[in-house]
Amino acid sequence: MTTLLGIETSCDETSAAVLEGSGDAVALRSLVILSQDVHKVFGGVVPEIASRAHLTSIAPVVSRALDDAEVSLSSLDGIAVTSAPGLIGALLVGVCYAKSLAFARGIPVIGVHHMEGHLFATSLDNPDAIPPFTALLVSGGHTMLLDVEAWGRYRLLGSTRDDAAGEAFDKVAKLLGLPYPGGRHVESLALAGDPMRFRFTKPMVRGNDSPADDDYYQFSFSGLKTAVLNTVRASDNIERDKADIARGFQDALIGSLVEKTKRAAAAFGREKIVLGGGVACNRTLAEAMRSRAEVREVYAPAPRLATDNAAMIARAGLFRFEMGERSGLDLNAFASQPIPGLIAA
Repeated sequence: MTTLLGIETSCDETSAAVLEGSGDAVALRSLVILSQDVHKVFGGVVPEIASRAHLTSIAPVVSRALDDAEVSLSSLDGIAVTSAPGLIGALLVGVCYAKSLAFARGIPVIGVHHMEGHLFATSLDNPDAIPPFTALLVSGGHTMLLDVEAWGRYRLLGSTRDDAAGEAFDKVAKLLGLPYPGGRHVESLALAGDPMRFRFTKPMVRGNDSPADDDYYQFSFSGLKTAVLNTVRASDNIERDKADIARGFQDALIGSLVEKTKRAAAAFGREKIVLGGGVACNRTLAEAMRSRAEVREVYAPAPRLATDNAAMIARAGLFRFEMGERSGLDLNAFASQPIPGLIAA
């Protein structure tokens, strides 16, 4: 039985968690997530403010996670921390804190890739969400489609060529006068929208698509965002139209996500689809995937595990720890880095 402390500071959530177990038999002892609401004033995350907020929050957040788990520092076998990708200043707060704590206690530190954490997140609530499966990771900064053959063996099939799905939601929300972050507000507004009024084209989905096409699994949302912008500008009554615009936008974006994921599951013979990332909180996406993708099961994380959180970092860290991986005290933070374990598609 291994007990790990997980730390996550890649963007604007300061989070710590305690996880114990071995293999896929794990128990989440605690999870603390402190979100930085100040960024709502600016309509987006301000990196310098995020870094400073992590500095003041990380010690009490870690202390609370240990208290909630009824675990002492001396009981820990290691510390897993997000080291990439993310806002470099924010990441450095977590990495430096984790290294200092690990050095003081004489235990190992394990650097974890944020997106690998999202791959593991759903399995914390759904024990059957384990490989092999097709994974769709959708957040404010990333859109990735992967074939997960086994933990640590990933085929990157597609990613976004411009805006991430969550970023597109935020930008469209701003166009429609909705608060930041925009995803849940666009989804809520779209529920009242007429799906027939504004039928935007599903990005990078064509009737004659072929697996030989280099964009067969790729995503792009900048064109959809521009189409929404032009529609908003052309409206003579935006209050009347905005629910219908939100519905048209969401239908097109989700249609693209579902179609690409469905293709990947069929190509690799996967019976399970696992969603991860903040946009995985979108119930319309999960329902569309379940109704249209021809697989046995679709797994979506609970909201607390879909957002950036330390539980997923601890879970990915446990896998790496059991593989014998350790990071030295020279562990650094990186704004971008390929997900580990990539194999040829």
